[in-house]
Amino acid sequence: MASSSISWQFPSFSLLILFFRASALDSNFSFFFPQFGKDPKLESRIDLYGDAKVVIGDYAVQLAGPASSFAGRIVYKKPIKLVEGKPQKLVSFSTFFSFSLSSGSGNGLAFVMLPSSFSVKTFYNSSFGLPVGFVEKGKFKIVVVKFSSFKDDKNDGLVKIHAGIDVGSFVSAKVRNHSTIDLILDDGNKSFAWIDYEAGSKRLEVRISRFGNVKPSDPLFWYPIDLSRMWENEEALVGFSSDNGNSSQTCYIYSWRFEQRHVPQWMHSEPLDPKALAKDSKPLKVEKRKDCLTKILAAMIFGAACGALAALTVLYLWTIFASKRPVMPEELVVKPVDLKYKKVKVVEVDKAIEDGK
Repeated sequence: MASSSISWQFPSFSLLILFFRASALDSNFSFFFPQFGKDPKLESRIDLYGDAKVVIGDYAVQLAGPASSFAGRIVYKKPIKLVEGKPQKLVSFSTFFSFSLSSGSGNGLAFVMLPSSFSVKTFYNSSFGLPVGFVEKGKFKIVVVKFSSFKDDKNDGLVKIHAGIDVGSFVSAKVRNHSTIDLILDDGNKSFAWIDYEAGSKRLEVRISRFGNVKPSDPLFWYPIDLSRMWENEEALVGFSSDNGNSSQTCYIYSWRFEQRHVPQWMHSEPLDPKALAKDSKPLKVEKRKDCLTKILAAMIFGAACGALAALTVLYLWTIFASKRPVMPEELVVKPVDLKYKKVKVVEVDKAIEDGK
């Protein structure tokens, strides 16, 4: 009986576990290169273009060097999507990387998001090897987050950090020129950078810090952008691009982490557009009762599924432990025995009487 109960409970329990594990794996995608040359699967995961190469004892990737017209690009082979699944789910991502820039008049380093149809091996005679204007009548959808340094001649040559977000052209949609004593990008030392895109709030955040420091709580700057609307169902490639601008500037990437995650359906939101409201003044029809019933039904189904999973777990564990109880064979069972007691009368014959006989 115990074996028959296990036979139907264990497959059901295993299928539920596999389902939840598959759902979790499908919802998140990530990769990490702590040291580029040390990864045995490097060539199958990333592509190097232009003058990019693995250097420093297989430790880093050089994207720009002191040679004239030195330009390089690194791209992860597997494209990402900003909208996935049916029903469609928005996708957020976070990327972290360590890099260094030497002094020089180069263009610095750029994290790029390119359409999968873009010829990544082609380098144009412009910043980061990208086409001038990026977009040829809407042909390309490109996002660039760039990092560099420059000297502010108006402030006694103070070196400032220049970071910007370019969407579709070299004219930055958002720029932040920041001066700090603790961080100089073009001194050859390592720096950390974080780029986070939140699909729920539709904003792109940029953070940088000195090598070894923790991630700053406040971004250096952020930019409102809806990448899901920009790319829709198209796939995008992620990577880095750099060129020395015919200078002696060098650029190295030491490590790179990328994480992609789905946004829950209830977190999807659309930004308020006052112009759209002004054009259309019709009252919105909100079916509150239907939405409420749908949520209640979904909660009941979820609760029933959790209860069934818990019940199966308890039954499965119970059958395992119950089957381990020792059972003695019938031959060894101690049977009750009826004991009969008889009265034994002890008669003592007086020794004196015996002597008198």
